[in-house]
Amino acid sequence: MSELQRDAGNTIKLAERRVFSDSFKPLYNEGMGLVEQTASYLDGPGRVEAKKLSRVAATLYAAESMRLTTRLMQLASWLLLQRAANSGEMTRDQVASEKTKVRLDTASAAQDVVGWSELPDDFRDLVMRSLRLQTRVRNMDDEIYGSGTQTSDMSITRRGNPVNEQIRLLDTAFARG
Repeated sequence: MSELQRDAGNTIKLAERRVFSDSFKPLYNEGMGLVEQTASYLDGPGRVEAKKLSRVAATLYAAESMRLTTRLMQLASWLLLQRAANSGEMTRDQVASEKTKVRLDTASAAQDVVGWSELPDDFRDLVMRSLRLQTRVRNMDDEIYGSGTQTSDMSITRRGNPVNEQIRLLDTAFARG
């Protein structure tokens, strides 16, 4: 065994140490708090604000709301699995097996898409916070479980979005109609 291989085996993974210790609680609380804040917003002020949007912005709001809730449910699932492992309810192997069902790559519309600037500030803030949390969690997941998709650049998450392309097609259709 080379010295490099031996050193790699002794490397401390900071993300793993964080997730499987008491320092996981703030991340868990942040994620679950964001889920609660988003649900409250979408069920309350978000409904009122969405009714005031133009047709294009309302379509974008509806699509982005679905992506936001999907992203947050996936993040919540990941956090709950890590908490189960942290508390001894599941083994790390069980978590690794179950977490394959969790997607940490839910995209978002680009900020330059038509209608983005019309979206309510509070809504855009929730979207951006969820993207930042998704990036952090995905990076931790990559370090712990080695899924090999490490990236910390939100623009990668925002690029190549098929839903965004559909919204652009709708924009074009409405502009012609």
